[in-house]
Amino acid sequence: MSKWTAEAIPDLTGRTFVITGANSGLGLESTRMLAAHGAHVVMTARDRLKGEAAAARVGQDVPGASLELRILDLADLESVREFAEGLRNDAVPVDVLINNAGVMMTPQRDTKQGFEMQFGTNHLGHFALTGLLLDRLAAGNDPRVVTVSSTLHKKGEIDFDDLMHRGRYSPTAAYARSKVANLLFGLELQRRLTAAGSPVRSLMAHPGYSNTNLQFAGPTGWRKAMMRIGNPLFAQKPAIGALAQVRAAVAPDVAGGQYYGSAALFESRGFPELVRPSRLAQDPQVAARLWEESEKLTGVVYGL
Repeated sequence: MSKWTAEAIPDLTGRTFVITGANSGLGLESTRMLAAHGAHVVMTARDRLKGEAAAARVGQDVPGASLELRILDLADLESVREFAEGLRNDAVPVDVLINNAGVMMTPQRDTKQGFEMQFGTNHLGHFALTGLLLDRLAAGNDPRVVTVSSTLHKKGEIDFDDLMHRGRYSPTAAYARSKVANLLFGLELQRRLTAAGSPVRSLMAHPGYSNTNLQFAGPTGWRKAMMRIGNPLFAQKPAIGALAQVRAAVAPDVAGGQYYGSAALFESRGFPELVRPSRLAQDPQVAARLWEESEKLTGVVYGL
């Protein structure tokens, strides 16, 4: 099987991509690749200065890149609504949404609305954002939603009696829960889009073990120390890890409901290929209940 690389990206002129967490890591690499092939990229970041610096770097690497920066904090549903409303008010088209941003293995803390930080940011923030942009996506050119998960989703469990980890808190278990929630959401979204006859496709991706600042921004103590040791030795370049979400976002031969990621060495390295979600991630009953709970928690009702 031939490797899928950035050279396979088609001409994206005239298409608009929204990428959450575009100021660093996988989001920044995805922005660079898409812009290099003619896309207009709406970069989102929580911090304006960091976002502007990232956009400037892409502009240097890709002369003439079509970029705009908008502020979005997925840990605050008010910010999510303001962002979506801003796109609507400014008549910004949305052809592809890449739900890339995330936090990893943070100490126990809450979002502005009182959700556990990792579940609230990685899952609920993106659930709300996708729902608020779905009508704009439906009017788009080859519209897709790409939700980024992790190989750690395989260790994730969904406890509907304690979604926010108010019991004994584990940074790793909370992260794994948020990542299996990403896949449950992405697959259920495709089921509902298909049933509704929507042109939008939902796909998922994971970056393998990629060397990004995600591993240092959240973990503390021994977890952070292990990342500092392991990343230089074992992690692949973020430009390789980002290819999975880019392939899901632009390749002409992908289908809704597919999951792409690095496949070598226990899915830690390599160019993107089709991979399998865990059994839990594919459970339609769990997905349907999580969907209902997510609508209640966020106040965003899809109508699908």
